[in-house]
Amino acid sequence: MARQKSLHHRPELSSETRGRGVRSQARPMAEERAMEFDRLIHERMRLGIVSALAVNDFLSFSDLKTILKTTDGNLSVHARRLEQAKYLTCTKYFEGRLPRTEFRLTALGRRALERYLDEMEQLIRTTRVR
Repeated sequence: MARQKSLHHRPELSSETRGRGVRSQARPMAEERAMEFDRLIHERMRLGIVSALAVNDFLSFSDLKTILKTTDGNLSVHARRLEQAKYLTCTKYFEGRLPRTEFRLTALGRRALERYLDEMEQLIRTTRVR
């Protein structure tokens, strides 16, 4: 049985345009800029971690947990992602018999945060002009 062509047949899209309709091509510049944000930092909890470490030389796990009002598991998952990206370092040690975890922002993490903030400020300026 031969397959009939649909009257509503649309030509195949290239890999560059697939998933983007005509509307997305006319997207405002500010929205396009938002798409360029570092997605690793843009997530709320990770932005909180990086921001807190940017204004402190280091923070313990419990300090970050208190500041961000989050759970152990949530903080662990997000901190691990930032550590894998080399945005922060994690040092584990014992203080007496108590385990301690300490986080520090790396130079790469600081540059990523500064770039993110610059992009956010540009988005704000662009949006306020309109």
